Amino acid sequence: MNIATVIQAFVSILWLVVVGLIVLAVLRASRGYKVRSISITILAVAIIAVVLTSISAGLVFIQPEQRGVVISAIAPDGYRTQALQPGLNWIVPFMENVVVYQISQQTYTMSIMTGEGNIPGDDSISARTSDGQEVFIDSSVIFSVDPEEVIKVHIAWQDRYIDDLVRPLARGVIRDAISQFGVEEVYSSKRNELKAEITTKMGENLQENGLLLGDFVLRNITFSPEYAASVEQKQIAEQQAQQAKFVVEQRKQEAEQARQLAQGQADAVVIQAEGNADARIIEAEAEANALQKISGAISDNPEILSYLYISKINPGVQVMLLPNEDINYFYPLPNIGPTEMLDIPPTPTPQPTPTTTPSLPEPTPRPMETPES
Repeated sequence: MNIATVIQAFVSILWLVVVGLIVLAVLRASRGYKVRSISITILAVAIIAVVLTSISAGLVFIQPEQRGVVISAIAPDGYRTQALQPGLNWIVPFMENVVVYQISQQTYTMSIMTGEGNIPGDDSISARTSDGQEVFIDSSVIFSVDPEEVIKVHIAWQDRYIDDLVRPLARGVIRDAISQFGVEEVYSSKRNELKAEITTKMGENLQENGLLLGDFVLRNITFSPEYAASVEQKQIAEQQAQQAKFVVEQRKQEAEQARQLAQGQADAVVIQAEGNADARIIEAEAEANALQKISGAISDNPEILSYLYISKINPGVQVMLLPNEDINYFYPLPNIGPTEMLDIPPTPTPQPTPTTTPSLPEPTPRPMETPES
């Protein structure tokens, strides 16, 4: 509450007091009582009320988001050339009055949806693109009165600047801008360019009329039912094409995976074959070395062949006859194999855990008894 409002409220109370005192004076006079003191009080209160009324009529408080245009009966042009600034201002009582304008931002919305726009019902903007397609535009214009051009706005538009300036200007600029773009450009590739062009042109036109454009919001673009159906069919076809492309790529990846798997298996077979071949080579070399050593051992000791022959005929022979000139001896054969005799390292084979067996005493050769003749 500002001081001008307080003074006006106090003045209203004084005038009520004056009216009440007048009624009281009339009642007392009708009953024959003296009303001199009441009359003096009425006069004093009335004088104070008049003075305060004059003062309150000359005080105007302007809020920070407002500017005031002074309409003056004593000014040459009928108005003051400077708008009232925020705070407490003085004007000539009963000769001037103030028209207050809001300079804070305002929003004017035009929408196809009921209840969203400033006007009930469908208030969207119908426009034609450069290729003849009809589109419907939902938009919002955020604007404000230029604080430096308040007097200009008052002279040109008064309080009609929303309905007579902002609305028709926005609809005209939007239609002109839409006509320069194709329908596909409007909703896809050049939508930002369209918005920028509308914002620029609308800002210039509003500024020429004392308004400032805060922002232009391109809320929505709606197409005719026929074109919307064709766009939907096109999108479905594109999605199907993308799906087919994805399937092809997936099949390629599966084929590549199968090829790599087959290549890996082939490599494994080759490696295994090479390993088997190397093993055969090593085995053949070992057999060749063994045969060479056997051949050398036989050439140095021919009796080995006799031993091997006897072992093959009767592997259980444990005693051999050693001939002598006077007496024949039987000598037990040691438990050795051909490989020990030939000094050939045997092929290692897994053996069971050896068990300790008592050693037998070596037999002593005994003479062979011959039958008496």
